[in-house]
Amino acid sequence: MTDGREREIIRAFVNLSNDLADEYDVIDMLTTLTSHCADLLDVSSAGLLLADSKGVLHLAASSSERAEHLETFQLQRDEGPCLDSHRNDEVVSVSDLSAEDGRWPQFAPAARAAGFTSVHAQPMRLRHQNLGTLGLFANRAGLLGQDDQELVQALAHVASVAIVNEAAASDSATVNAQLQRALTSRIVLEQAKGVIAHTGSVEMEEAFNALRRFARDRGRKLSDVAAAIVNRDESGATILAHAESVSIPPSR
Repeated sequence: MTDGREREIIRAFVNLSNDLADEYDVIDMLTTLTSHCADLLDVSSAGLLLADSKGVLHLAASSSERAEHLETFQLQRDEGPCLDSHRNDEVVSVSDLSAEDGRWPQFAPAARAAGFTSVHAQPMRLRHQNLGTLGLFANRAGLLGQDDQELVQALAHVASVAIVNEAAASDSATVNAQLQRALTSRIVLEQAKGVIAHTGSVEMEEAFNALRRFARDRGRKLSDVAAAIVNRDESGATILAHAESVSIPPSR
């Protein structure tokens, strides 16, 4: 591990820990975490699935539209590494998806068509409760190295703590309530992205970047701004106008 990469990892964990110490927006934090996965690990994109009170997985965050579409495809087809990881509560690593058509006849071809060659799925748990799965998708064949595997596990732990704080960890009802709140926030976020994308005739990823930048620059929670868009208390045009006045780096 190079000194430069070590500094990036330290900076990422410092930022995440600072967010945890303050009042934070869970979906925004989980999106940041998936972006850190794409930046720090030898992967192209990352997606995070959360389980509801019945154990059904839902998309919570992703580092790119490619990852979002593929995670959603898994959920729709009820097939893929992230679902297997969650159901069996185990790590699933595949070095070459071209050899997995028999295992995932729908997912493996779809992943390759999206430009992904290998995948790693890491269960997210807090104590004895399985909260979801962190999926990592790479454009090259091969498995994660030992250092990367340990880093993925650490990032998954951070995601789990972000969803459920330590004081509530032993209260199953509280855990489920917080999971449901996060999933509801994600639904509202998708609706807001759609409104902005339609208003400006832009791609969903560009709409999300604009929404997130607006929330951060105004010191507001991402979920609050998304709800304001859906409730028409804030306009998509306002979000896009703000985006045009600042430089928004492309997401991965």
